[in-house]
Amino acid sequence: MPTLSLSNKAPCDLYQRHGCIIARPLSAIFVVASSAFPAWATPGNDTQAAQQAAAPQWQDCRSITNDGDARLRCYDRWAAKQVPASTATAPVSPPQPPAVPTVAPTIITMEAPAAHNCKSRQFSELSRFWELEAGSDCGTFGIRGYQPISLSWIGSDSVNELPGSPTPEHTASIATPFKTTEMRIGLSVRTKIAQGLLTQDDPLKRDSIWFAYSQQSNWQLFSGDLSRPFRTTDHEPELIYIYPTDVALPWGWRLRYSGLSLNHQSNGQPLPLSRSWNRTMLLAGMEKGNAFHVQGKLWYRTPDGDGTDDNPDIADLIGRAELTSVWNVNSDNALSATLRHSLRAQANGSLKLEWQRKLGDSGFDGSNSGLRFHTQLFSGYGDSLIDYNRRRTVLSVGLSLVDW
Repeated sequence: MPTLSLSNKAPCDLYQRHGCIIARPLSAIFVVASSAFPAWATPGNDTQAAQQAAAPQWQDCRSITNDGDARLRCYDRWAAKQVPASTATAPVSPPQPPAVPTVAPTIITMEAPAAHNCKSRQFSELSRFWELEAGSDCGTFGIRGYQPISLSWIGSDSVNELPGSPTPEHTASIATPFKTTEMRIGLSVRTKIAQGLLTQDDPLKRDSIWFAYSQQSNWQLFSGDLSRPFRTTDHEPELIYIYPTDVALPWGWRLRYSGLSLNHQSNGQPLPLSRSWNRTMLLAGMEKGNAFHVQGKLWYRTPDGDGTDDNPDIADLIGRAELTSVWNVNSDNALSATLRHSLRAQANGSLKLEWQRKLGDSGFDGSNSGLRFHTQLFSGYGDSLIDYNRRRTVLSVGLSLVDW
């Protein structure tokens, strides 16, 4: 019969021999002894012994105190047989049907058209007004303001009761007792009819052709005895070409545009009150930041036929050139001066001084309100066509709509 031996030490039995103290529980001795015997030596207990040898309990391993290697192997066997309960008892899931591939929905997006920027404050006043750049372009055939749309009370030092002209049959035969106080209504619109004619290869600049129409009416509202007539109405259609420039000038000024205009102005009256003239104008505008800008006009009057000229001396009196200077004092106030000159020794012409103050809040896009309170003082020739040869001083107070 084989001798039970633990490591290389002398065999130990139930008694103390040579200083060897048996401390293992009897159950451990039984397990180890059983594994040492051949299978035929334990008939009837083969299966139970194999299970016990194959799956020791941790208490069994703990009881092995005199052989570190055996104790470690015991713990290893015990740990290897541990199976999580959740794994052992987890129900078998039924087979899942194959996943249907998810098709992402097709989303159709459309870019909103870029907003027109001719009102954006990031561009200068002249660039916005004439749409000189790609960023300040508002497209063609939109309706925009030109000269101010205004309603004013005016008072003057005199009124032309008997209009006349050097041309025969162009002088009124009966004087009309108009009052020196009246109302004035100004209308003015324009539209861009073409652009990009000469700047189509330039990504920034935009030249343009405009058609404009302006009208000014003097209304004798306070002349009840005359049935409050319109004393005169001037009509002014105009075809304008604008070419953008960006030329640096001294003292921080920039030349922003040049242009050409074909201008007709008439009062639409029959003889003897008919007044009219046609002009070809050269235009230019310059600015210094957002505070100052200057616009100039130089014109040549296209002569009418002999004997048909309603007002042959009109250029000598109203003038042949005009210069308008504007100072934007702040976002609410602007001062301007307009000077006309005949470019002759006898200057004639006129001077107009104006103060405008903004009324109302800014628009949703940050642009200023277009409504203005204005006060204007005019002195000289050409306050209206019927008064082209009458020097007048006129004070005007009212409301204007600009830059719309």
